[in-house]
Amino acid sequence: MAKREILLYPEYEAALRRKCKPVEEMNRKVKRLIRDLKDTLAAHPNGVGLAAPQINAHIRVVIVQLGSTDRSEDRRRVFTTLVNPLILEADQERGDFDGCLSFPGLFGETVRPHYLRVSGLDERGEPLERVFEGFDAVVVHHEIDHLDGVLFIDRIARIEDLYRIEHDPAGKSIRVPLCAALSKECKTGSLGKSGFSRLDKNAVLGRDAGSSTRISRNEK
Repeated sequence: MAKREILLYPEYEAALRRKCKPVEEMNRKVKRLIRDLKDTLAAHPNGVGLAAPQINAHIRVVIVQLGSTDRSEDRRRVFTTLVNPLILEADQERGDFDGCLSFPGLFGETVRPHYLRVSGLDERGEPLERVFEGFDAVVVHHEIDHLDGVLFIDRIARIEDLYRIEHDPAGKSIRVPLCAALSKECKTGSLGKSGFSRLDKNAVLGRDAGSSTRISRNEK
């Protein structure tokens, strides 16, 4: 098993912002990277996707767990690999839950397509063309963003759309707006890259490094 370290924002922002190069040959190095991505994501049970730049490999490879909203305890985790993914068609944009293993404990509402038609290669190097719908499309779109140095915070329209998941005294999961921790710095309007970087880093990143992107949809 080759679990790799996941790069975290803001310490590794430069690496996370770097654009990735296409895979030119499905050689041993690329296949080893795919195995490392799978092993790393498998070690984060709440994660539903991982892109190569998140483990500091700047080539166009992502893996995703489709059907991640199925919470069946006996459901075996199966990862789908996309090499050199290219979005051919995107439609049905609407708001949905978003989060990232590079931002542990931080979640938000972003607008992404819920229909994607994507081409590329599978992990054997065979051409593929596939349609993703619903939350699967959201996950795939998020991971492809990573390959171009785009982070989910870039798609947050307002600071009020960022939040953490905490538990009330009864043990029920609740959303806690990030503004509650950053009341002095919260401003309405577009965040953008520079706006987010001005936020208090301790409040943004939190203390729970084990948090990641997969929570029950009814916890939104």
